[in-house]
Amino acid sequence: MGHWFYRNFVEPGKLPLLIATFSFVVTFLVTRMIVRMIRAGKGPFGNVESAGGVHIHHVVPGVVLTVVGGFGAVASGREGVIACVFAAVFGAGVGLVLDEFALILHLDDVYWSDQGRKSVEVVILTAALVMLVLGGFSPLGVNELTEEQRQNRALFVLTLLVNFLFVLVTLVKGKFRMAVIGTLVPFVAIVGAVRLARPGSWWSRRAYSRRPKARARSRLRTYRHDRRWDRVRRRSQDLIGGFQERVPGRDHGSGPDGG
Repeated sequence: MGHWFYRNFVEPGKLPLLIATFSFVVTFLVTRMIVRMIRAGKGPFGNVESAGGVHIHHVVPGVVLTVVGGFGAVASGREGVIACVFAAVFGAGVGLVLDEFALILHLDDVYWSDQGRKSVEVVILTAALVMLVLGGFSPLGVNELTEEQRQNRALFVLTLLVNFLFVLVTLVKGKFRMAVIGTLVPFVAIVGAVRLARPGSWWSRRAYSRRPKARARSRLRTYRHDRRWDRVRRRSQDLIGGFQERVPGRDHGSGPDGG
């Protein structure tokens, strides 16, 4: 076990990334647990207020930790105890920031609203991508090329361009998650590129404007897909991030909110 860990993480210089990932995931989970306790009125925790009564969201200390950890990691290099410490600080900062990604996106306190689900989605997607990198996946399938193919500059560039094209097509077809994952797993981007675009996407508006059958198939396929997976996705998001709801007469996320 020790030899496997050294060979796969320590020797290739991935230990700081592993520590940052662990710190990121743990910080997010602990933060969600605390804000759920605040929301339920349990435990010793409470919202943080400044001297002027301004509610301090945890994205604020998150930004500070991210800046300190990021610059510290760059300055200390990829090895050594100091690099690992800064990696942990950086991971904790990213966990706090992405936990309130929806607030940054909407410029509104939407922590416990349906819009707040975007934070959970972004955290899950980020964790998945980083774990793929830890597992040895490289952007746009570079890791699938042999050493001889990498030395062939023309083939190398062509491979990057083709894979990037699949990712771009997937993105303009309205499949953001598949496009992001497809940068590391080209097969995912290929599937997203060859299948029908989602309604309302750039591709759908341009390519299906005179193809009513394609538009109808696209809407039907999207409806079936969303109906099949939306309930599963919501349950998993509620399990991880807490139950999201709309409270009449209240600003979403205010009160005991978790920010």
